[in-house]
Amino acid sequence: MLDGFSDSDEMEAMSVANPEIMLLAVGILLFLTVFAGTLSSRFGLPALIGFLALGMLAGEDGPGRLLFDDYVLAQFIGVLSLIFILFSGGLDTVWKSVRPVVKPALLLATLGVLISASVTGAAAVYLLDFTPIQGFLLGSVIASTDAAAVFAILRTKGVDLRSDVQALIEFESGSNDPMAIFLVGAALMLLAAPTAPIGGLAIDFSMQMVGGAGVGLIVGYLLPETLNRAHFRYGGLGFVISIAAALLAYGLAEVLGGNGFLAAYVAGLLAGNRVFAAKRAVSTFQDGLAWLAQVAMFFTLGLLATPTELLDIMGAGFAITAVLMFVARPISVFVCLAPFNFDLRAKLLVSWVGLRGAVPIVLATFPIVAGVPGAFTIFNIVFFVVLVSSLIQGPTLGLAARWLRLSREPLLTEADLGTDGIESDMPSR
Repeated sequence: MLDGFSDSDEMEAMSVANPEIMLLAVGILLFLTVFAGTLSSRFGLPALIGFLALGMLAGEDGPGRLLFDDYVLAQFIGVLSLIFILFSGGLDTVWKSVRPVVKPALLLATLGVLISASVTGAAAVYLLDFTPIQGFLLGSVIASTDAAAVFAILRTKGVDLRSDVQALIEFESGSNDPMAIFLVGAALMLLAAPTAPIGGLAIDFSMQMVGGAGVGLIVGYLLPETLNRAHFRYGGLGFVISIAAALLAYGLAEVLGGNGFLAAYVAGLLAGNRVFAAKRAVSTFQDGLAWLAQVAMFFTLGLLATPTELLDIMGAGFAITAVLMFVARPISVFVCLAPFNFDLRAKLLVSWVGLRGAVPIVLATFPIVAGVPGAFTIFNIVFFVVLVSSLIQGPTLGLAARWLRLSREPLLTEADLGTDGIESDMPSR
């Protein structure tokens, strides 16, 4: 027996460190998390609700009693997961379908995010007594939407949108994260140095967007070329190269001063719209990897949440959610789509399709890591907003689409069918 330790303590430490037990626990958690996501989808809720719920149950306030408060590690897991989610989203985007709506989608993804962040930030100053910069930081964190959650709901409910509306929402959601990330970074800079000049922010933003898009185009071109020209002895190496491409796009863009998330999405978008060897296998592999990333990310973020603390900010959370859903998002949509030929019904549905998901919660860890005053309050409010948005908007998306006569009955494809020809319960991303 070691000094200061009993035999029971030593055995407990050995059990905790036992790799077989740890791997078994990870396997069980992954299975339970996917089951929770599938169960939530059956009730018309985004799968993220199930992932988050299991993480919260496993956390310090739940029966699992796992104490996890490493926000740096959670941020790393979130960033890594978002790289593969965006890369896979780009691979699955058909350029021919989104090309007609590129201009309005990009306007929504940039100016629309700025409007949502500004309106929500102003409401936070008025309602929560935040400083203007703190309010803008909160607004920026929750300004971007989540495409995966939206289409998981629509497909689970058996509803498909009118082609132009679906393309608009899909492309906007895939490309609006970089703007939100930039705004969060700008707000953090102003909080750290209130007297810093803001004139260079526009130039910085342009450099990030151009740099990210440029790197994404290069990587997106090289991935198909590499797979077409190289003759691998083992076909599975194509999967490894696709992983390397996603990481290379993000890392190279960030090192060069560009936006890595935009680079990952653009790389996937360009590669996915070219013909290359094993394209279907690589796309399927990346789709599975993106699902794994979502499971790991939302479970980790669920561990960070403390339900008792969410109760303390319930009033503020409901207020910000209401502003975001009924004021900020509609204003941004109507302003940005005003120059384009979208009817009132389309604008109303796009306004309602504002589900928040992974990115806001991940971005909410940035102020905590940076040591911003009130950062934990911002994190809890953002977490609450994501939950309420998913619980309210998620189950009503299909109803809203049918009420506005913007839905159509989809044809089942192989991707919608299980191995026995039975419609799959797990929604496609």
